[in-house]
Amino acid sequence: MSVIRRIYGWIDNRFDVTPELEKNVTKKWVPRTLSWAGCFGGLAFFTFLVQVFTGMLLLMYYKPHPESAWDSVTFIKSNVTMGWLVQRIHAVAANLMIALVLMHMARIAYYKIYRTPRELHWVSGVLLLLLTTMMAFTGYLLPWTQLSYWGAKVGTEIPSAIPIIGTDVVEWVRRGKAISGETLGFFFSLHIWILPAIMSAFMGMHFVMIRRTGISKPL
Repeated sequence: MSVIRRIYGWIDNRFDVTPELEKNVTKKWVPRTLSWAGCFGGLAFFTFLVQVFTGMLLLMYYKPHPESAWDSVTFIKSNVTMGWLVQRIHAVAANLMIALVLMHMARIAYYKIYRTPRELHWVSGVLLLLLTTMMAFTGYLLPWTQLSYWGAKVGTEIPSAIPIIGTDVVEWVRRGKAISGETLGFFFSLHIWILPAIMSAFMGMHFVMIRRTGISKPL
């Protein structure tokens, strides 16, 4: 621990980390009535970080190809040290993140925290919920099992209900008329790069707005 303290002290002397931590974390003022339910948003962000970290580990072995996707997932769970645990944490955290976001939004709706001047907090939160579900859906296909295949097939049929352009949207999402290797590659790129980047941007905007307007009750 002394080594860690010396390293922290060296960094702190150059970047003044402690005052920022005290201002934003350890000595930050919050409403006296703030309960554990106010942590849902922060916990959802924490599960996102868990997803990023475990996803990076899985990415070292996963192969986004129809002929090798399932074999690579099996290899991770059976041959990689603690691979089964990392894969399971990644899968469970995805469901947990959706549940936490929903509970966070339910609390916001119940206490009417979305009212002026925090309307954009709610809008960005709804978009983050949509992006979170899209992340879970695109990741669902990646193991390339029968369950994930048919789940993706049913899920991608939903846009067909859109008048006029529904069929074109389905073909665009599937990258063709049916679920194929092209679909797998498209979902893979969405899951590991495009959606996380968009989510990070919206979360940054969400956090900046919260810092500017504060939370609903007096400190």
